[in-house]
Amino acid sequence: MHTRTYQLKAFERLLDIMDDLRVKCPWDKKQTMESLRNLTIEEVYELADAILENDKQEIKKELGDVLLHIVFYSKIGSETKDFDIADVIHALCEKLIARHPHIYGDVEAVDEHQVKENWEKLKLKEGNKSVLEGVPDSLPALIKASRIQDKVAGVGFDWEEPAQVFEKVQEELKELQDEVQRGTVDNIESEFGDVLFSMINYARFLKIDPETALERTNKKFKFRFQYLEKKAKEHHLELSEMSLDEMDKFWNEAKNIKS
Repeated sequence: MHTRTYQLKAFERLLDIMDDLRVKCPWDKKQTMESLRNLTIEEVYELADAILENDKQEIKKELGDVLLHIVFYSKIGSETKDFDIADVIHALCEKLIARHPHIYGDVEAVDEHQVKENWEKLKLKEGNKSVLEGVPDSLPALIKASRIQDKVAGVGFDWEEPAQVFEKVQEELKELQDEVQRGTVDNIESEFGDVLFSMINYARFLKIDPETALERTNKKFKFRFQYLEKKAKEHHLELSEMSLDEMDKFWNEAKNIKS
């Protein structure tokens, strides 16, 4: 891998290019933090896709795009004299040092769980009124549920064993079925949400990321359905006119192919 000097020169080159673009490029000159926001979100999702595909070259490319956005926001911040890239980096360094007293202080942490507990205690000392303040409202619901559960577990609000969580999943499923039999749509929706929330919690105990698990299933389903469409076309068949048995034949073929 490259030396630290080479890495620093590469970062300096990026900063120089950003300076040029902000002055000379009509599109880059027009951008604001608000105009970049949705583009940044898109870039992060593209990075997430590359990570799921385990495409190292694509990960490298998408990391560059995300880094560009960080530098871009910092450049805009310097123009308004609010902050620049050095302020961003030093603030991050100070936070990392403060949040790792087991490395830079005299606090002990023997495992990951203890590190998380220390983090949440430190955040409260820093002025956070709730351990849940660090969970953005704009997160997708599934990821938000996972982060909420992770946060409260960090201060000891948690089950002790996976079996207890699975019992909770079964309890929530029973309550959902009861509401399906006699409840209103609002009550069914509420119980369905409870089932999802408990399943996400169970995933945490199984050390599975629920967002990743669901996205892998999305990709698997998409591959199999598109294989079904392809085979139907090859046999001059219309999906809407095929029987479930005919579709199932191609579906099972797709299951035996690595997507």
